[in-house]
Amino acid sequence: MDRRHLLHALPALGVLGASLALPALAQPRGRDAVVIGMTLEPPGLDPTVGAASAIAEVVHYNVFETLTRIGPDGQVGPGLARSWEVSPDLRTYTFRLRRGVRFHNGEPFTAAAVKFSFERAGGEASTNKDKRVFANIAVIGNPEPEVLVLVLKQAEPDFLFLIGQATAAIVEPRSAATNAQQPVGTGPYQMAGWVRGASLQLKTFEGYAQRGQPLPPIRRATFRFISDPAAQMAALLSGDVDAFPRVAAARSLEQFKRQPQRFQLIIAGSRAKTLLAMNHRRKPLDDVRVRRALSMALDRKALITVAADGFGLPIGSHYVPDAPGYVDLTGLNPHDPARARTLLKEAGVRDLALTLKLPPAPYARQGGELVAAQLAQVGVQVKLENIEWAQWLSGVYGAHNYDLTLISHVEPFDLGNFAKPGYYWGYESKAFNDLWQRYLASTREAERLKLLGEMQRRIAEDAVAAWLYQPQWITVAQARLKGLWTGMPIFVNDLAALRWE
Repeated sequence: MDRRHLLHALPALGVLGASLALPALAQPRGRDAVVIGMTLEPPGLDPTVGAASAIAEVVHYNVFETLTRIGPDGQVGPGLARSWEVSPDLRTYTFRLRRGVRFHNGEPFTAAAVKFSFERAGGEASTNKDKRVFANIAVIGNPEPEVLVLVLKQAEPDFLFLIGQATAAIVEPRSAATNAQQPVGTGPYQMAGWVRGASLQLKTFEGYAQRGQPLPPIRRATFRFISDPAAQMAALLSGDVDAFPRVAAARSLEQFKRQPQRFQLIIAGSRAKTLLAMNHRRKPLDDVRVRRALSMALDRKALITVAADGFGLPIGSHYVPDAPGYVDLTGLNPHDPARARTLLKEAGVRDLALTLKLPPAPYARQGGELVAAQLAQVGVQVKLENIEWAQWLSGVYGAHNYDLTLISHVEPFDLGNFAKPGYYWGYESKAFNDLWQRYLASTREAERLKLLGEMQRRIAEDAVAAWLYQPQWITVAQARLKGLWTGMPIFVNDLAALRWE
């Protein structure tokens, strides 16, 4: 059975395994409240300045809104823009803005707020991880009060999708500097409290109803941060948590399947790519033969079993099977330890010792030991170093202080990172950059799909990273909670869509 985008029907009620006693049930919270579990706590709450996906899991579409809105099927619909027109050359976008929208501090939403947000995101001092998207905007015009015109320097085929992501959140200028601690957006929810290391609360923004849209059924939401897989299971079984998207529950699913009257289980595909990133700035990782050797040392299927508990699909490049233009390149650098040893010998590499930095996500900590063991089989000694998420962001992503790291890239359209100067893996390729520029300039879908395939092959041949698998995300939730996303093209906990039955 295909696991992707599938809401599973659970088998008949059974008895819990003797290995885990059922905790006492929590008291009901009422039909207007929900508790959502998260593995990682966001380092801040401004998605336009921070790269952590946990930020968007709390605030995207809840606190902050975007001009367009991405649905669970990956399709783009209206957001703060109610409609738009696109020029044939994919460079001019004319948006008609939604009326009656106000920020949480009472300021009106206008084209000026969009102009401020996009100029800030694309400016010289920007730390927005999608900075290139906004730096590509040449003109931001406002010919009529509710009309916004964006003219791009060069065509961007995926622009409408990109400006529906959290990095394109529209912020209120006066509050921008403090959004990381006290976010001010236009969404249906606003900040209610944050107990660092434990939980964060949102409440409905009463002014949301002034724009002619009803307040959502869920009026109060709590995000609880639980990194330990056993504690995640206990919180769900006790009823302390109502839903846990992307939960580390693969080894405990039977306990939930046996209680269909209490729990629902959702297995969703994603655009995420789990990979072993390599720092090309450090020798001998600047040698493609060494990078190919490390790739061939790794057994994708074994890593899916250990790191993802079997919930993943093998990939051979920075693209996933259900995305348009996908090319299967898993055979380009296949698991072949003998060939890996030969490549290392050809590169003149002996007694190679590397450090593997592991963020706190379960897939990294679970997979790191196996990565080290498999690399040891081809003569590469790996020292594991567990680090916290903030250390990964500052040390690995920011300062490029690493040899190897095991990480999932969750952004849907991020091939452009391979053309980004100074990106954390240090890859530089004129051939790839030329392909990327041709892709951006193309207005024909067939040509764009062909170029997508060529870009996938280019980075696979260059072994920029050792690509491992596309994760399949698990959500466990109370059976009565409806409206949960059954597909995950982006990481969102869409509170306004939830309701109790």
